[in-house]
Amino acid sequence: MTTTKLFSKYTLGTIELRNRIVMAPMTRSRAIGNIPNDLMATYYEQRAGAGLIVTEGTSPSPNGLGYSRIPGLFNESQVEGWKKVTEAVHFAGGRIFVQLMHTGRIGHSLNLPSGASVLAPSAIKAAGQMWTDQEGMQDFPEPKAMSPGELKLSVKEFENSAVLAMKAGFDGVELHSANGYLLEQFLSPISNHRTDKFGGSIENRCRFVLEVVDVVSKAIGKEKTAIRLSPFGVASDMPHYPEIEETYSYLAEQLNNRGIVYVHLVDHSAMGAPKVPFSIKKTIHKKFRNTMILTGGYNQQSAEKDLENGFTDLVGFGRQFINNPDLVSRFKNSWSLSTVLDSNTFYSVGEKGYTDYPAYSN
Repeated sequence: MTTTKLFSKYTLGTIELRNRIVMAPMTRSRAIGNIPNDLMATYYEQRAGAGLIVTEGTSPSPNGLGYSRIPGLFNESQVEGWKKVTEAVHFAGGRIFVQLMHTGRIGHSLNLPSGASVLAPSAIKAAGQMWTDQEGMQDFPEPKAMSPGELKLSVKEFENSAVLAMKAGFDGVELHSANGYLLEQFLSPISNHRTDKFGGSIENRCRFVLEVVDVVSKAIGKEKTAIRLSPFGVASDMPHYPEIEETYSYLAEQLNNRGIVYVHLVDHSAMGAPKVPFSIKKTIHKKFRNTMILTGGYNQQSAEKDLENGFTDLVGFGRQFINNPDLVSRFKNSWSLSTVLDSNTFYSVGEKGYTDYPAYSN
């Protein structure tokens, strides 16, 4: 059995993690009717060996349910559904944050409930298509530019959802400001052409994100408030722009001033995206002095190396957790990882390819 920094305990805010391995958020589309269920509770419980689980993206608003069958957290039915998940994870000795993800322009009306709209900072259509259960793949629509009233409502929705997260038993909230969703859409001058106080300068483009951080921190505590960032990411039609480093340097400094519990930085280069420059990772780590989580392309050895050299405090693993529910035990005991992985069931319905991957056996 190997004992290394990866398996050491870590204090995150006011909670203790039993190791430094994070199960990264992954959309799995099993929330029928956008309500968490028993199957999802089983899925997360199976993976509760992680020091911290961050859930799949969960919308704080009917307007943010852009994908088919993703969960929400804005009504009592969803709170009760999530309670099943948090209770199962806690019973297994794990800790769990909910990732609040408003999809913004990355959505389709067929995936939204009645009365909801595809909203964004500006009426700029994303390139690409999205799956709908009703009509298959569909082009992204042109979103509606958010009015001042819709902006205020959206901030309030994040606040309300964070409060409901505490009611549902979560240990904290991770705000999804990555992968081209609503919060990141405000950060980029390519998706944000606003001429009011939420657009134009770097300070203005960061304003909406920081307002959300402020209301959530005030509502549930800064020690339970976190954020995910993806500088230089290109997911969901987010082209690079000249002032990326300057934008994220400013944002990291502002987040540090607010004392939130962690920044979760994701690098998708292992999946074919452009590599996140070392310089921006270093800048964010220098500006933000609380816990840093890095995710993207790690194996056990590279995770251990970055922990030992102080480059990160916790390490996120995503896809390995899909077909290795006992990933932590496999790492700890030097057991082989499963090579059986069915990508056709990543976003399907039911237990196949979800809760039926077995734990290790000789």
